[in-house]
Amino acid sequence: MTSHVPDRVDSPEPAPPPDPRRSPSTWAALRQLLLRLHFYAGLLVAPFIVVAAVTGLLYVYTPQIEQALYSDQLHVTPGDSALPLQEQVDTAVDAHPEGTLNAVRPATEPDESTRVLLDVEGLSESHRLAVFVDPYTGELLGDMTSYGSSGALPARSWLSELHRHLHLGDLGRVYSELAASWLWVVGLGGAVLWIGRRRRSRRLRRTLLPESSATGRNRTLSWHGSLGIWALLGLLTLSATGLTWSQFAGENIGQVRTALGWTTPALSASASSGHEGHGGDGAHGDHGAAGQGADLDLVLESARAAGLDGPVEVAVPAEEGAPFTVEGVSRTWPVNQDAMAVDASSGEVVEVLRFADHPFMAKMASWGIAFHMGLLFGVTNQVLLTLVGLSVLALVFWGYRMWWLRRPTKDAALSVGRPLVPRRTWRGLPWWCLALVAAAAVGVGLFLPLFGASLLVFLLVDAAVGARRGRTRAGAA
Repeated sequence: MTSHVPDRVDSPEPAPPPDPRRSPSTWAALRQLLLRLHFYAGLLVAPFIVVAAVTGLLYVYTPQIEQALYSDQLHVTPGDSALPLQEQVDTAVDAHPEGTLNAVRPATEPDESTRVLLDVEGLSESHRLAVFVDPYTGELLGDMTSYGSSGALPARSWLSELHRHLHLGDLGRVYSELAASWLWVVGLGGAVLWIGRRRRSRRLRRTLLPESSATGRNRTLSWHGSLGIWALLGLLTLSATGLTWSQFAGENIGQVRTALGWTTPALSASASSGHEGHGGDGAHGDHGAAGQGADLDLVLESARAAGLDGPVEVAVPAEEGAPFTVEGVSRTWPVNQDAMAVDASSGEVVEVLRFADHPFMAKMASWGIAFHMGLLFGVTNQVLLTLVGLSVLALVFWGYRMWWLRRPTKDAALSVGRPLVPRRTWRGLPWWCLALVAAAAVGVGLFLPLFGASLLVFLLVDAAVGARRGRTRAGAA
């Protein structure tokens, strides 16, 4: 038996090198660049976004936490008739000679206590001492620090600072600003990539819902992309409102709002002088003296008669003879932030500033911040924020899972995934598109400094890694 030896088959000729004059379409090259940016941003900034999401979820339900923790100070047994407001305030002030009267928040519900706010030397900026008074009996129910215009009590204030700067001061604010600076980038970029991937399908379902038939990495990608579309509006809202509070970008945003007339208007300086910060460093030490002899009941009744309903704060002027300020403090829909200046001696309303007359963008800022804090729509707002926060955690988990599944050597414990697109993908862009991308990156980087600085670090690290691998390949050859 003879074996048959097949004729030798010549190896095919190597494929000719690609014509350098032929390049992918502009969208294809731009998509590759966007995909690489999304990969690095998601990989390196995601931990900061996760911390912001977790601390934000902890903060969402602080109104209910406050009601539970401080029920004895916030609530009273309703009586037949309330004492005069001035008498309630005098009781609180007399019990705390170390403080001076700053403002008072009268009870608006039958079972609520009156909150008297005092400036006390030694309290940190924007903190005041809140003294709680039973409006029916005049009994002092307790006292604790109160933070900012929201009147946050210690538990809510502590969680707010955890979310804002991790109790690390200005240094800690870098983390939250970095998260807010990149959240809109990864959100919008991911949406563009996902919609672009699905653009050949005319069925909306494939964009909005995950594919049940997909497996492996494609299944994870399907869930990641579809959930990102649903969460996009919430991500953009949290990013924009978070940046308004930020340290560096917030200053630039403030300048833009001022230049465009988008700032929240205020009563004249004579009516509100000295209340900008509500600090506790002694800067308001003359408030109590300015308020001596005034009739707070007359001030409040005049504001109520002029149409200022709901929860209010009556602020004592910093200067003798200046009007008192009565301002709505409700942040739930419909927002009541009307403000009035009232002459305490005559009860005359000398100035009125209605929230309805605020510039539209100033209203948008107020609504956005109230939404960010979970106050705008009450429990519904809290549920929405919870869903957005959990979506962020799921998106990050699925993003890291895809990165892990792409690792080249799956049996190597330390092997990790690499970007789907090669380095220097920008070379496929036409010069005009590249110029636009570069100009946009520089412009956004200047306006959002931490975004610009971190983007520059990404580029430098990517270039350094590429140069190192190039030298390694050259040495191996």
